[in-house]
Amino acid sequence: MSAKKAFALRLDPALHDALQRAADADLRSVNAEIEVLLREALARRGVKVAVSKGAKRGRPAGPRDGSAEA
Repeated sequence: MSAKKAFALRLDPALHDALQRAADADLRSVNAEIEVLLREALARRGVKVAVSKGAKRGRPAGPRDGSAEA
């Protein structure tokens, strides 16, 4: 699991609804939408943000020799 900083964020309900609509349109969670918007806003200000290496997705790799484990 990736190490992400968790914190409480209080939002105006109308702002949250707008974020939810934007997230739904982009097939993202509200959290992911907020991250995208923050990165875009920081980039416009010239602030460079390193992209953390996230957790690998998908099935774990099988045996390297091609044999199946029973």
